[in-house]
Amino acid sequence: AQLHYSVPEDREPGFSVGDLAKDLGVEVRSLAARNLRLVSEGGQRHFQVDLAAGVLLLDSRLDREALCGQSPTCSLHLQLVMENPLQLHRVEVDVLDVNDNAPQFPKPEVVLEITEVANLGTRLPLEVAEDPDMGSNSISTYELSPSKHFALSINVRGDGVKMPEIVLEKALDREKVPVHHLTLTALDGGNPVKSGTARVTIHVLDANDNPPVCDPPISKVLLEENVPVGTLVTKLNVTDLDEGPNGDVEYSFKTSNNAPGKFTKLFSLDARTGEIRTKALLDYEESSAYEIAVRARDKGSPAMEGHCHLRVELIDINDNSPEIVLTSVSSPVQEDAAPGTVIALIGVKDSDSGDNGQVRLQIAQELPFKLVSSFKEHFSLVTGGPLDREKASGYNITVRAVDSGSPQRATQKTFYLRIADVNDNAPNFSSPFDTAHIQENSLPGTSVFSVSASDPDEGSNAKLSYSILDNGMQDVPISTYFRIDQDNGTIYTMRALDYEQDKVFQVPVEVKDAGSPALSSTAVVHVFVLDENDNAPNIVYPSVPKGSAFHQAIPALAEPGYLVTKIVAVDADSGHNAWLSYQLQESAEALPFQVERRSGEIRLAQALRESEDSHRLVVEVRDNGTPSLSASVVIVISPEENSVQDFSKSLDLPQSSPEDTNLTLYLTISLVSISLVSCVMFGLVAARC
Repeated sequence: AQLHYSVPEDREPGFSVGDLAKDLGVEVRSLAARNLRLVSEGGQRHFQVDLAAGVLLLDSRLDREALCGQSPTCSLHLQLVMENPLQLHRVEVDVLDVNDNAPQFPKPEVVLEITEVANLGTRLPLEVAEDPDMGSNSISTYELSPSKHFALSINVRGDGVKMPEIVLEKALDREKVPVHHLTLTALDGGNPVKSGTARVTIHVLDANDNPPVCDPPISKVLLEENVPVGTLVTKLNVTDLDEGPNGDVEYSFKTSNNAPGKFTKLFSLDARTGEIRTKALLDYEESSAYEIAVRARDKGSPAMEGHCHLRVELIDINDNSPEIVLTSVSSPVQEDAAPGTVIALIGVKDSDSGDNGQVRLQIAQELPFKLVSSFKEHFSLVTGGPLDREKASGYNITVRAVDSGSPQRATQKTFYLRIADVNDNAPNFSSPFDTAHIQENSLPGTSVFSVSASDPDEGSNAKLSYSILDNGMQDVPISTYFRIDQDNGTIYTMRALDYEQDKVFQVPVEVKDAGSPALSSTAVVHVFVLDENDNAPNIVYPSVPKGSAFHQAIPALAEPGYLVTKIVAVDADSGHNAWLSYQLQESAEALPFQVERRSGEIRLAQALRESEDSHRLVVEVRDNGTPSLSASVVIVISPEENSVQDFSKSLDLPQSSPEDTNLTLYLTISLVSISLVSCVMFGLVAARC
C-alpha cells in the first residue's frame, strides 16, 4: 500500500501528520507486536511513529527550502516495515510551503548608468530579487517609487521568473538632474504579504547612446549531458549600432556577489567572441537546466550594456546503472513453505529519467522463485513452487535490474538463501531383508549383524535410533534372544542359541528419526543358527540302563556272516555332526565278531569253537564332528544250542540287506531337502527385492 500525507513546513515537532493505523486498516494494539518500524529513504530522520496511538508524528521542524531548494514539489519518502506477515508500505509526505521568507535583493543598492540621449523606451535591467519560498509565496510583483522619467516593466523569463526593468518614459537632461534616486520593492504573494527593497541610483551620462542589443534577448539551447569539455553551447548574437569603441562589445557573466551563479563553474564565456562553451561535465541528474545571464558591454564612454538570457536544457542520456536495494531478506526459509511466501523485499532506483529510468527486475527462470511488483520501484521475491532441501540446501539468487535506455544498462546483486530442513523423509534401510549366521552356543553379547539406514534430512531429523520389534512369530519374545544398539544398529545375542531348538529367527528391526513427528521404517534380518557338535550319539537299540550290558544269545553252530544284532543310534546334531560310525573297542583277546562301520550290524566273523564261552563286546558309536563325540554299549554274546535268531541270516559279510534301515541315508536326505528349501526361499526374497 502507498500512503500520502502533507504537512506545512513550519509545524513544531510532535505534530500529527497522519493516522497510520486507520489508513493501513490495522489495529493499534497490533503495531508493537508486528514490530512496526520506519525507514527513511534519504537517510535523515524527520518523522517518528507513536505505536501507542498509531499515528505518524513530526520528529523535527521542517525547512522546505533546505530540503528541496527551488524544486516546485517537495516530497519526503518513507517506508513502513511490518512483520508477521512481512509487509512494506510506502509513505509519501508533501512538505507544504509557508510564507516564512521575505524577498531579498542580491545588493541593497543598485547603481545604473544611462546616457542623456537615450531613446524613450530604453530599458535598464534590474537585479532579480530572491525568495526561497515557492508557488504563491514566491515573488509576485515589483513596485517602483514614483518618478517623472522612469517606469517599471516586468518581463517573465522562460522558467517563470519575473524580471524587473526600468523603462525610460521621458527624455533626460543631465544638466538639470544628473542623478535619479528610486526605490524598488519586491512583493511576494503570501498572506500576509512580505516585501524587500533595494535603492536604485541612476546616473545620467553623455555620449554613447546606443546599447548592445542581444537578438533574441531570451533564448534556449538543448544539450546532451556528459558532452566533452569545451563543447560549443552557443554564440551570442549581439549588435551595437555605435561605431568604433562604442560598438566594440565585451561579454561577461552576470552574477550577484552574494550568490554567484553555479553555471560559472560549468560554462566559460569568450569575452571577445561571445562563445559559450562547457568547461566541466554536465550531469542531468544533478540539474536538468541552467539559466545563464550574460552582460554585453561596449567600450564607449560612458559604456552601455545589453543583457542576454540563455536557458540551457540538458537531454538525459542513459549514463546511470540501476541500483538494487535489498530492504529485507528472510533466510532461512522452511522447505515446506507454501507457494507465494515472501522471501525478500527489493527496491530499485535509477537516477536517469524517462525510459532511461524505467527498470525491470529479473531472476533466473530455473529458480523456484518469482518476482511480484508491490508498487512503483518495489518488488517482492516469493516462492513460486515447492522447495526440497534434500535436492538443494540453498540458492544463490542473482537479481538483475535492467533499464529501458539505449543502450541498456544493467546491475545485478547476488544473495544466498538457505533452505531449512523439515522432517519429510523417513529413514531408509540399505536392504529391507538381510541374512546373518551365528554359531550355536555363542556367548551372550556376541555380535550377530549390523543394519544400516540413512536419512536425507539433517540435524535432529536425521538422527536415527534402532530398535527390535516383537512380531509374535516365536513362542518367546524375540527381544529375549536379541538386542540392538540403538545408535549403530549392531544386533547382539541375549543368550546362547540352540540349533536343535531354533534353527532360524526373523528379527524385525525398526529405525526411527528424531524429527517431529518422527518417521520410521522397518527391515527384517533372518538369523540362521549354525550347528556345532554339541550332542553325543544316543544309542536307541539296544536300550540298556547306564552301567548295564545287553545279553544276546546266538546258535552255537552259527556260520560266519551270521547277524548277531544291530546297534541303532541317533544324533540330535545335523550334517556331518550327525554322521555316525560304529566300531569295536580294542580288547586283549581276539574276538570272532565284527561291526559294520556304517550300519551298526554285528556279525559273526568266524565260526565259534565248542569250548568258547560267552564274549563281551564294547561297541562304540562316534559322530563325524570336530571334536568327535561318542557313546558305547556293552553286549554280552552267549552261544546256545537252541537259540532262535530274529534277524536275517547267512548274508555275505560286505553286503547289507535291502530291507535294512540306513539311518545315515535318511539324515542325508533330510539335510539336502532343508538346503533346497532354503535356497528356494532365498531366491524368492532376492527376486522380490
